Amino acid sequence: MPSLRRLPAVVTAMLLALGTLGALLLVPAAPARAEDTAHTDPVRLVIATAGLSWEDISAEDTPALQCLAEHAGVAAMNTTSTTMVSTKRQGMETLRSGYRGLAETAPASSGIPNPAIDQWQQLDVATTEIDATTAPDTAALEEALTGDDIVLVDAGGLPTHDDPDRAAAVQDLDTRVGTILDAAGGCHAAELPRTLLASVAATDPEDPVEMERSGAVASRSVGLQVVMDTGFAGTALTSGATKQTGVVTLTDVLPTILASYGAEAEGLITGQPFQGVAEEDPQQLALDRSLAASLVDEGTIVALVSWVLPGLAGVVVLLVPRLARRPRLASVARALATIAPLAAPAGLYASAVPWWRAEHPVLALTAVVWAGAAVLSAIVLLGPWRRWRHGPLGVSAALVTGLVLLESATGSRFQLSSPMGALPISGGRFYGISNHLFGLVLGAALMTMLCLFTVVRTPRARVIWTLVVGAVVAGICVTPSMGADFGSMLATVPAFGLLALLVSGIRVRPWHVIALAVAGGLAVLGVSFLDWLRPVEDRTHLGRFIDDLLSGELLRVITHKVTLNLSMGIDYPGLGVVLILAILASVAILMPRRLGLRRLAALDAAHPASYAVRVALVVGVWIGWSVNDTGPVLVAAAMGIWLAMLPVALPSPAATPHIGDSLDTQA
Repeated sequence: MPSLRRLPAVVTAMLLALGTLGALLLVPAAPARAEDTAHTDPVRLVIATAGLSWEDISAEDTPALQCLAEHAGVAAMNTTSTTMVSTKRQGMETLRSGYRGLAETAPASSGIPNPAIDQWQQLDVATTEIDATTAPDTAALEEALTGDDIVLVDAGGLPTHDDPDRAAAVQDLDTRVGTILDAAGGCHAAELPRTLLASVAATDPEDPVEMERSGAVASRSVGLQVVMDTGFAGTALTSGATKQTGVVTLTDVLPTILASYGAEAEGLITGQPFQGVAEEDPQQLALDRSLAASLVDEGTIVALVSWVLPGLAGVVVLLVPRLARRPRLASVARALATIAPLAAPAGLYASAVPWWRAEHPVLALTAVVWAGAAVLSAIVLLGPWRRWRHGPLGVSAALVTGLVLLESATGSRFQLSSPMGALPISGGRFYGISNHLFGLVLGAALMTMLCLFTVVRTPRARVIWTLVVGAVVAGICVTPSMGADFGSMLATVPAFGLLALLVSGIRVRPWHVIALAVAGGLAVLGVSFLDWLRPVEDRTHLGRFIDDLLSGELLRVITHKVTLNLSMGIDYPGLGVVLILAILASVAILMPRRLGLRRLAALDAAHPASYAVRVALVVGVWIGWSVNDTGPVLVAAAMGIWLAMLPVALPSPAATPHIGDSLDTQA
């Protein structure tokens, strides 16, 4: 077919397919229900504390804090710093500078100005600081609040949750906050100035320098913190940085204060001003966010591994020829390995059920994941496609791909604090396609193509399917209101473009690959520019990349991403081992005959397109690793999917001629 013999036809078709998804850029980024994007009242009173979580606040034990919560917009707040330790000393600097962590200890690649910039100096009012860590000076408070100054009150911090004196310390804090509010006119008073209470760190140690040096208390081990803003009374807070109702970051506090005075930050900071979202019970939502975030780590391993382990046993059976030759045992093993990856989408949607409210949250989370995976397994194993050798495998891979993409396409409403989603305590990202999710999508989508190509045999049909699937994956992953993932386009376009060329029969040359890489780069720059044209509060990090580009920060951003990517393999030995194994697996699946992987070679003999799919997988995975700041988790996710699924696709040893009894295909 001559029309398939030219690269421009393939690239043009892919870009046209991507262009049809361009209208998705007009979809407003979540949250779409924001009540106020720019509150007009200036922030006059800022109460800072540390270690306060929503689990501490109740009408019985903390009446002053409860009263303020009822007259304010509320949210759970991430306070992660660049050093992964959250201390009050760091939090107070972030409150003034807008940057995560201490300037004096931050790495040069972080972009934090050193010395720290006090952004409050840009306000057209003076700042009065009052120490209320023991007993508030009521007279000084009243005097400061009679003028136009913005008043920053240090209300002291709380010990860690395992400290026996914590309950008494919480009540003492509540008493101090009550005194501060009374000096400002009273919690219920209409004349109460706009007040912002923020727990700026997870802990307030006696020796913060030592803790920051040793990393003794990581912020994610303590939990999300409390934030309240009376400027958005009766709502749940959100921001353009998180795009999640009921969750904000500490770096959002400074932009909120500056915006209330019509000022802008000096330099590029990541935070965005608070917005208020209508919610039936905002405080319950904040509590739910906090509980789920603190409990999800404990339950994730049990919930996911308990489902996946039988699948791994099935993989072992399929890879050992003596076992794989037993028809009944092999049939069970194929079923177990086929459904093992379904724990991923089930875990991603687990927050649809409030498992964290159960008496035994770990068991509840496990039950939710098992129930979801069981429903998906019934679809995979009982549908009419079960009569097709690769049918259940293809449907399983398609479900993983489709459900992950659907969750991002509908506003990332389920992944927050789910076993497979974003973890708000870590503070990496709060919406869209994270690198581990993109790894799942890339691996599962290409496995879907492998299974599809066993029945779709004409080059034209294969090219069309490849372009359509690639366009959908790339479009959803990169669209700002959906996946908002910069690196996914850079990996998807070359991977699926190369696959389209290979299955079309075109002889691939180096300039073809270069052209596809350029096409991916141009596409993501175009989407980033469109995102940059949107209002600041609606932009994602795609649009903020253009800000970096225009401000001359591009080199710093690239250096930071490369440094973080490389350091992950060193700082986390487990990920380093995964990368080494992934390199070996990449070589092995591309050289089955030379390495004596006879069943994999037999699969290629029966379905030659399977080799083309594996080439696309290797290209996509390693491009994805190189352009993302947490590339190792992408590699682990994509290769993990294939570790479970490829043995299912292999022909049985009995059907493969001249097979020895050795373990011949660790694919």
